[in-house]
Amino acid sequence: MINQPTLRLSIFLLGLLLVSCENVQKVEFETYVDTTSKEIKKQPKKTFVINELGVSASNLFDGARLNNFSRLNDSTVVAFVEPENTPINNSAYFAFDIWAEDEKPIYIQFKYPEGYEHRYHPKIKTHDTWSILDSSKVVSKIDTAYTIRLDLSKEKMTIAAQEVHSSATVRSWYTKLAETHSSKVEVKIIGSSTLGKDMVVLDISNGTVKDKPIIVLLTRQHPPEVTGYFAFREFLKTILSDQISDSFLEKYHVLAFPLMNPDGVDLGHWRHNAGGVDTNRDWSQYNQPEIKTVVTYITQQSKKNNAKIVLGLDFHSTWYDIFYTNKKREGTTLPTFVSDWFTALESNIPNYKVNEAPGNSKKPVSKGWFLYGHNATGITYEIGDETPRDKIQQIGKVSAQQMMQILLKE
Repeated sequence: MINQPTLRLSIFLLGLLLVSCENVQKVEFETYVDTTSKEIKKQPKKTFVINELGVSASNLFDGARLNNFSRLNDSTVVAFVEPENTPINNSAYFAFDIWAEDEKPIYIQFKYPEGYEHRYHPKIKTHDTWSILDSSKVVSKIDTAYTIRLDLSKEKMTIAAQEVHSSATVRSWYTKLAETHSSKVEVKIIGSSTLGKDMVVLDISNGTVKDKPIIVLLTRQHPPEVTGYFAFREFLKTILSDQISDSFLEKYHVLAFPLMNPDGVDLGHWRHNAGGVDTNRDWSQYNQPEIKTVVTYITQQSKKNNAKIVLGLDFHSTWYDIFYTNKKREGTTLPTFVSDWFTALESNIPNYKVNEAPGNSKKPVSKGWFLYGHNATGITYEIGDETPRDKIQQIGKVSAQQMMQILLKE
């Protein structure tokens, strides 16, 4: 367990350090993006009851998204979902509980505002276990009126775009991980989000961190992107428990940020934080507290420990597995890492082909911040929305193993 007095002292000392480093260097990008806070539209938090059908739905939990729930006919209900604000990309996220007074089949039609379409194949939680909705239950794949059939009962089931991993769920995971590897992992609260939620780093090393090159791991900048988070978890677990972990952590200092956007996650946002901003466009001006806090901490660790930032991996999700890389590599911290790593992945994962999209960042995203701000290797590590969960574990484990092997040779 984390000692509470020690934790409070750690928070206080870190606060002093962050104040002293408040004026961190901003990084210029070719394309300016306005990341000052924008107004968001909050969903009404309530239980929706359709008395004529004896069917109810609720968004009264962290990570829920349901803006309205109504009757279409005697067999069909409509789940209306809208984003926190616009403009926003098409990441139509939904999550809600549903149940009925008596056992009955019901059709659920998903509706979105004009210009937005269905994206995610539904996931179902019953008896505290998540599963992927059987494809036979999808009766219409029309993007603007996607419809599924469920057999309801008095027992609540959760239906969601992706498995719900709220800030509390994430905290439970990293707390257990830190307790298991207490000699290597220190959990630090380094600041607060817009709504006052903890911004946390897992500060990882074996022994002193002085002069050790820094590796940064990020995830959940975009709330629904849990497949990237699943890969992050397996990646981090492997860094801590593989047979070469001790040697690797004697040489490198890892800073892992398990939840970059806690407000957006708990509010059930499609993409943005509570400031109505895509945090992965704020890696230039640091207008949002989440990015400012993380950038300040990374910078402080680099300066205090005379340590160079060499690699940054930002775990996301999209429609398919893909790695977004920077074209500029010669003269950077790890000029051959990307090609060496991808070759190793293809050699060690059966029937796996790396899907790479190289291009120097024009907008202020994290991989560009690593390159332009620190001459470091930056990669956006994307996992497909529907990539099988066991495949994600395999990719996460092997990619961590191969990264460690390559970097131990540096």
